[in-house]
Amino acid sequence: MVKRIALISSTLLLALPVVTGAQTGLAQSSSGGQFGVLLRDLLELTNGILIPFILGIGFLVFVWGMFKFFILGGANDEEKEKGKSLMVWATLGFVLVIIFWGVVNLVAQSTGLDQDSNGINFNDNALNNIDLEGRGNTP
Repeated sequence: MVKRIALISSTLLLALPVVTGAQTGLAQSSSGGQFGVLLRDLLELTNGILIPFILGIGFLVFVWGMFKFFILGGANDEEKEKGKSLMVWATLGFVLVIIFWGVVNLVAQSTGLDQDSNGINFNDNALNNIDLEGRGNTP
């Protein structure tokens, strides 16, 4: 057992310079290199397609649960219970997806992944520039 631990620790110790040497390409690039581009593409896919699709499916499940509870389950307690269960699970799904979305965007903003290589913020859109209080155009 002691020999196995010594072998593993010495292997990891010898591999450490190789692992840290692999990081020089990312450290010298302000955009994160190809890995940064991959992460930005994943962020765009998540924010633009995946999360809205999952929220849409959750909304349909919630509406189907309401239909089962109010329409199909008029006098049938079993159908009412199924509809109520669907609505509860859909609501839980909404909450979890929104929490996931928030965590993804928090990590993206804290690491700078919400900006492209020119420094343009992906989350900065026309809605952020609307003047609601008449004080001028202040983003």
